[in-house]
Amino acid sequence: MSDRKVVVGLGNPGPKYEGTRHNVGFDVLDRLAQGSPGAPVSRKFDGFLAEVEIDFRRVLLLKPQTFMNLSGRSVRQAVQFYKLDPATDLLVICDDISLPLGKLRIRPKGSDGGQKGLRDIIAQLGTQEFPRLRIGVGDPGPIDAADYVLGRWRNTERPVIEESLIEATQAVAVWVTQGLEAAMNRFNAVGG
Repeated sequence: MSDRKVVVGLGNPGPKYEGTRHNVGFDVLDRLAQGSPGAPVSRKFDGFLAEVEIDFRRVLLLKPQTFMNLSGRSVRQAVQFYKLDPATDLLVICDDISLPLGKLRIRPKGSDGGQKGLRDIIAQLGTQEFPRLRIGVGDPGPIDAADYVLGRWRNTERPVIEESLIEATQAVAVWVTQGLEAAMNRFNAVGG
């Protein structure tokens, strides 16, 4: 069993996708990295990997660069390399259109819920048994779901999502220091 914790933020690489709803996982990792200025970032596991400190604990942040729907390859490589137990050492952060804007939902396991990045991770790891932190990006309504998640935030949505990004970084810190149960108890009632 590893003593490492790996936090994976899902998103799509490149400037075209920056600031889109689908990239909230990347946005949370960017905020976590700001807490460790100068942390080296390396190209590893088909992604960008940074080692940061969260409450005096070393944590690896992984941003797969494979595009959302193929995120599992990157995650599998990291899990195998560090001999991680996905149920205790891995946290995946992604967007969720079934949650109200800004609502956080932390679960220890489960289906992909239609999130294709999660679907690929489940397929690559061969298990649904890994924690995930979903961030609500709101209901697309009549808009095609793919177009909606690849769209940018409306001005009216920005303050809500900014607050939820702060709460998401706090949720990660609680997961790292106190465990999944504590993070679920504190943050599943927050937002939306």
